[in-house]
Order: sequence, then C-alpha cells, then structure tokens
Amino acid sequence: MTEAMRKILQQCRDNGDFDAVIDAVPYAGLLGIKLHSMDLQPTFILPANRDNIGNPTLPAIHGGVIAGCMETSAALHLLMTMESIALPKIIDFSIDYLRAGRLQDTFVSCQVWRQGSRVANVAINAWQTDPGEPIATARAHFLLVQE
Repeated sequence: MTEAMRKILQQCRDNGDFDAVIDAVPYAGLLGIKLHSMDLQPTFILPANRDNIGNPTLPAIHGGVIAGCMETSAALHLLMTMESIALPKIIDFSIDYLRAGRLQDTFVSCQVWRQGSRVANVAINAWQTDPGEPIATARAHFLLVQE
C-alpha cells in the first residue's frame, strides 16, 4: 500500500468519513460505488447506470458488474472495520445469482463471519428494493497482509 493511501485511510478512520477511501480505489470509481450508510455496518450502493447493462432486453445488470461490486465492497468493508492499514487481498470468491438485477440502484452489505490474523471470511448480500430479497449472495476469503 502506498504512503498516500495509508494517510487517506488513517484520516478517514479519524474523522469517520470513508468516501476518500472509496474514491482512492480505481475500480470502485469505475463502477460508481458509493458509501450509502455507515450506521452499524457499512452499506454500499451501486447506482443505476446504463453502462452496466448486460442484457438489454430485460434490462439487467451484467453479472460481472454485480460480482465485481460485491467483491470490491467486501474489501472496502474490511478496510473500514479492521484495525490493520494493509489492503486485504482476495483468495477466493463464490457468488450465487438469485434474481435479475434490474436497472435501478443496488445495495450491498457485508458481514465478517470470521477474521483471524491472516484470513477473513466475509458474507456479502446484494439487493435492490428489499434486503430480504437479495439479487445475489456471495462468500469471499481475503488474505490480511501484515505490514
């Protein structure tokens, strides 16, 4: 991790505003991921965007965009909630698509099931209108690099 990113992350942790961390991740910027809520746990939003459409007939968001948003959100969630300043590195990612992601805002929440000194296991849910009706669920393992 660069020294500039370390400073951004530390400042965000100090003031509780993590928008600068999200802005510092190029892929999050490409997708347009934003922090929707930071109440008890971070919730991310993937704003509706015609460029993210994979099936124009429905129209439905491309599955790769949904998966990329979920994986990036999980990594950001770990950055925001763990004490380390090291970027987590993805080990594996498994996704289940449950229903079509329509052309509307998509919300993503993460739950850390287990965080050890070297590996974190994260559950990720994506929904659009009702958190009880997810469009996709995923599981991810991250390597927590010690710096």
